[in-house]
Amino acid sequence: MAKVVKDLPLSEITLRRYEKPERLSERNLIKRVCLSLGLLNPGDSRDIIVEILYVLTKSKKPLTLTQIEKKVYNTRKKFKQNLQGITPANISRQLRKLKKLGIVSESNREYSLSEGLSLTEIFDEKVKPLILQPILERISLYLKKADDLIRNKTSKK
Repeated sequence: MAKVVKDLPLSEITLRRYEKPERLSERNLIKRVCLSLGLLNPGDSRDIIVEILYVLTKSKKPLTLTQIEKKVYNTRKKFKQNLQGITPANISRQLRKLKKLGIVSESNREYSLSEGLSLTEIFDEKVKPLILQPILERISLYLKKADDLIRNKTSKK
């Protein structure tokens, strides 16, 4: 029986470049952060992750899932956003995305921005060196291997 090999990435990140962040509301700025980091896709109507990150950036102390749920509800109401999807399961799923990228940490079932850092510090200290750099290094290895393989085949002809 043939063995099936799946191309599953060890890690992945999607980065997008937008125009400079001028004259954006707080919510739209956080939405652009989510879009830029691949946490949200352009055109997604299910953008509750925006309010989750917004709530966590505004909070001075760690929040429980219930507190996040209440604050997300109030924030979506304030910004006149759709109130669907504000469930503990959905919020937990979005928090896992934020944790996987190193933006959010959890301690004693309370969530906060990682180590109380700012978003800029989190990106510079966690995302760049721990996620982005290893991906770039691995891509370089694949490119070098492809170059070597192609060069060896063309030089033998």
